[in-house]
Amino acid sequence: MHVHILGIGGTFMAGVALLARAAGHTVTGSDAGLYPPMSTQLQDAGIAVLEGYDPAHLSPAPDQVIIGNAMSRGNPAVEHVLDAGLAYISGPQWLAENVLADRWVLAVAGTHGKTTTASMLAHILQDAGMQPGYLIGGMATDLGRSADFGSSDFFVVEADEYDTAFFDKRSKFVHYRPRTLVLNNLEFDHADIFDDLAAIQRQFHHLIRTVPGSGQIIVNGEDGALAEVLVKGCWTPVEPFNDAAGWFARSLVADSRQLEIFRDGHSVGELKWGLRGVHNASNALAALAAARHVGVTPEIGIEALSRFQGVARRLELRGRPGGVSVYDDFAHHPTAIRTTLAGLAATADAGRLHVVFEPRSNTMKRGVHAQTLADSFADADQVFVFDAGLEWDAVSMFAALGERCRCVSDIDRLVDAVADAVVPGDTVVVMSNGGFGGIHEKLIDRLGRGVA
Repeated sequence: MHVHILGIGGTFMAGVALLARAAGHTVTGSDAGLYPPMSTQLQDAGIAVLEGYDPAHLSPAPDQVIIGNAMSRGNPAVEHVLDAGLAYISGPQWLAENVLADRWVLAVAGTHGKTTTASMLAHILQDAGMQPGYLIGGMATDLGRSADFGSSDFFVVEADEYDTAFFDKRSKFVHYRPRTLVLNNLEFDHADIFDDLAAIQRQFHHLIRTVPGSGQIIVNGEDGALAEVLVKGCWTPVEPFNDAAGWFARSLVADSRQLEIFRDGHSVGELKWGLRGVHNASNALAALAAARHVGVTPEIGIEALSRFQGVARRLELRGRPGGVSVYDDFAHHPTAIRTTLAGLAATADAGRLHVVFEPRSNTMKRGVHAQTLADSFADADQVFVFDAGLEWDAVSMFAALGERCRCVSDIDRLVDAVADAVVPGDTVVVMSNGGFGGIHEKLIDRLGRGVA
């Protein structure tokens, strides 16, 4: 079967493309502005990607068109699909029908930490010899790619609450029918499709309704919003983490790179690893609990995590030009920003901490979090905000930071400002959920030519 994917460059849809190819289909796709690592994955898999959304890409007609949720009415390729009566389907529905059916699905949902936790879980199962399939919205170093069909009954999927497609406004995750469900946390996000937190909680409860009574829900015991969802009705055994009655981690060092892991009040082992921050300790607990549900002992899980190398763009060290450590981080919500910076600031050798921030998500651009955003940079010595294209005044919103914050609307001037501010031994964290105009490479190149 020939399938053509509209929006193939997105992390989810690129994963679908890899799975479709692994299933034996001929796969092509269209997108605008494709860039690594997804472009590299697709190229390595021999998947042809066409630039733009010309209807000619769909001639001769494929057997099926898989439409990504970034596609909307008015897109020329979408209009051609409808006018020509081509068979079409959403990515999540295709995944459910062609990959997840009859498999033990382990789904990881939540506002923060989905990619990292799902990557940890897939790594644990793989390390334990269970040969899982997986589809994750990022690139874990240990896994080597964002999706794999696997050769066992187990499949790990990052379960996103964003809507499915222009013709299916349910959250993606309601298609997945998990037997093991991780609920990491829940806050208001995606203001472009949800009116408030209650609307997101409703979708999470729809997900809970799909988990069988013989399954398990692993839930963050510290999250009040998730507790409210469970109160609406739950028909599945629940195991908590970040809870003394379930899974709990005690940090043995300030940055959480050494943890003692407890379950039901009993120590099950000590984890020494390369990740830092209490948020990653929480992610580890969720992954260990989910792995245990499919038969991996805590001891084996902890041993696997001790070798876990992390996920691209989740506090990823890009280089140390001129003696300055430059990190790339995907954080795009105040809570994620705060916890990531707190973990980095706790590291003894971090030096002064400079943050370069792009408020890029639809929620950020609309200013939904603008009133609370400045507080999330409490651990930063200096903050540089790229304020082009915002619907709110960044200078006013960050005024509380005083001279610690500088707002700049030109990327080249932003690079120069950072380079002028840092000295050898300092740390720079670039925070954005997009390509940020290639600022990472520009900054590394500029710093490599000398710092103040």
